[in-house]
Amino acid sequence: MTGVPEGGLTRALAVRALLYFALWIVVDQSAKPANLVFGLLTSAAATWASVKLLPPTSGGVRLGQLLMLLPRFLWQSLVAGTDVARRAFAPQPRLQPGFVDYPVGLPRGAGRNAFELIASLMPGTVASDGTPEVIEFHCLDTGQAVVEQLAAEERAYAKALQPAPRDG
Repeated sequence: MTGVPEGGLTRALAVRALLYFALWIVVDQSAKPANLVFGLLTSAAATWASVKLLPPTSGGVRLGQLLMLLPRFLWQSLVAGTDVARRAFAPQPRLQPGFVDYPVGLPRGAGRNAFELIASLMPGTVASDGTPEVIEFHCLDTGQAVVEQLAAEERAYAKALQPAPRDG
């Protein structure tokens, strides 16, 4: 896999396998040996599929810094949910649906994917397409300052989503 530092693939496989197995434990909630063996096999298959569909790249997301932004993330989720609900229940919702092109600074990869997911929590905004330089967002109201809001989100999350390259 190109762009993955030596040992990075092994680490990526181990992390993904552990996360899939942890998800299995949460879903199954059983310590029966047969269930655990099935969970291990299922986790191995999910890990293999995830590496084929989304190969690991160098860099990645700084999970610790991303977790420090959790309060901002939760607040944005609440604001977005409230705004969409308010629009849905309004007698005459103010909507100007359409698409907005956002010139993104993050390169394609895990960080950019995480940004697209986070940005989709903005009120009525969802990533829909993109090129290496631009992400296209579908918006419920193109009359809002969507590009400015996206730029603020990208600045807030930049350190967590675009870590410095590792030495060595």
